[in-house]
Amino acid sequence: MIEHTLESLAAEEQALQFDRFTLELAWALGNALREAAVAQGAAIAIDISLRDRPLFHTALPGTDVSHGNWISRKRNTVLALGTSTLAVGMKLAKANQSLEERYGLAPADHASDGGGYPLRLRGLGVIGAITASGLPSAEDHALVTTTLARFV
Repeated sequence: MIEHTLESLAAEEQALQFDRFTLELAWALGNALREAAVAQGAAIAIDISLRDRPLFHTALPGTDVSHGNWISRKRNTVLALGTSTLAVGMKLAKANQSLEERYGLAPADHASDGGGYPLRLRGLGVIGAITASGLPSAEDHALVTTTLARFV
């Protein structure tokens, strides 16, 4: 597994941007994420959403309602802060702070575990989030970014 730094995560987010994003691309990306999770035998939920609506959602065998809750909380964090939840978690750990202390975000509605990733359009910014939940934090992040890299 790759050892991330805040600098490497920022560079990754700059590299993994779209010039345009369509419904067909959301479907293809979501299916690729699902196939990667199935290949790993992962009990995982995956979501791709714009700020105002879901575009793709799947829950693989072995998931339960808690996975949907994690998806929602990670997505909320990405949309509130405009960065990956792995980066948020690293910043919080470094500062020895909670989401609530540092950003005023309620833990019932937000999470800083890896797997939430900004859906970013070059020149426009964050338009949504790509979220995975079910693997350890860094593995959720890696599933998203490894698959995403094939599409940008």
